[in-house]
Amino acid sequence: MKKLLLLFFPIISFAQLNTEVYLFDIKKKGKEWKVTNGRNISNNKAYDNQPHFYDDFTVIFSSTRNKQTDIAKYDIRTGSKTFINNTPNGGEYSPQRIPNSKNVSAVRLDKDGKQRFYEYNINTGKDKELIKDLVIAYPFWYDNNTVVSSAIVSDSLELNVSNIKTQKNTPIFKNVGRSFHKIPNSDLVSFMKKNGGRWDIWSLNPKTLETKLITSTIENQDVCWLPDGTLLIPSKNVIFKYHPKKDQGWSLFYRSTNEEINNITRITVSDDGSQIAFVAEESPRHIVQKQLEAYNKRDLKTFLSTFSDDVKVYTYLDKLNYQGKEKMKMVYGPMFKTVKDLHCKILNRIIKGNKVIDEEQVTVNGKSFKTVAIYEVNNGKITTVRFLRQ
Repeated sequence: MKKLLLLFFPIISFAQLNTEVYLFDIKKKGKEWKVTNGRNISNNKAYDNQPHFYDDFTVIFSSTRNKQTDIAKYDIRTGSKTFINNTPNGGEYSPQRIPNSKNVSAVRLDKDGKQRFYEYNINTGKDKELIKDLVIAYPFWYDNNTVVSSAIVSDSLELNVSNIKTQKNTPIFKNVGRSFHKIPNSDLVSFMKKNGGRWDIWSLNPKTLETKLITSTIENQDVCWLPDGTLLIPSKNVIFKYHPKKDQGWSLFYRSTNEEINNITRITVSDDGSQIAFVAEESPRHIVQKQLEAYNKRDLKTFLSTFSDDVKVYTYLDKLNYQGKEKMKMVYGPMFKTVKDLHCKILNRIIKGNKVIDEEQVTVNGKSFKTVAIYEVNNGKITTVRFLRQ
């Protein structure tokens, strides 16, 4: 797994995990929503993120190929994937179609560390800078001359409304999030604002700059709207729904039973309301398996890359042995160098949510023993390990 790629300041990052973009058909039957025909449209063992419906037949998203992140275009009718651009000196994020144009925009992080907001020709990939005096992190086109965005200002994210023609940027709020969507049947845009330990959903009128609180989401900052005015919000492998004018609270919209769909984020719905796209992390199985294979190869760098910086390692369920990747390096580094027959064989494996339970047979210096290891995975990293010696 790759480390976070920082955008201009360390407070903004695009997680370079092995994420995938999924597409589903959605349809309402009576009072119930049916979510069907799910497919992985990125199908790429690297970073894929920020899906956007270019039109009812096309999804564009950021996709990494050959260690370079460009703008991918997926044709829903044929299932084919092509790339709009090829930028060796930078990477594109948050691609969107520009209103009343065939071209797209994207946030580009160049290798020189500069972060800019560009327009890309849909046919040639040729680019030009759109906003020069603001470091855009997460943009949204209100119309073909107005961009609502989270911008990096004084080491924080600030809500701005920008006029492309005049290059005037109007700041509104600090401590805002990354999710912007047009609110159906209105002239308003929804945005996320941090409120202590939770995220609140607000509305913004980009013309009058009037704002209003809609509701709270606790820890979630990715939302979108169905055409009938229903809000959708993901949490782990579940999507909840809530209509601000009709419902008393959140209720179930969709629950995934696919092991490969974990920690759903960056959710969006097509304009006609017939399809939904979102990003999901790979199964914890793959992360734990990568750790196991690196262990058996005594590849310390790859082994450590599967763990979070503050990983906690327990002997038995509640006895903390040590904490932190640096301590882990001190434990496993000498072992990988000196123990030539070090090997772990999986006898049985159970996947339960974000936990992987392995029954292991470990060989060290000619001796073998059995143990049970419980791995907990969060945001693409192993955050907790518990060993139960048999």
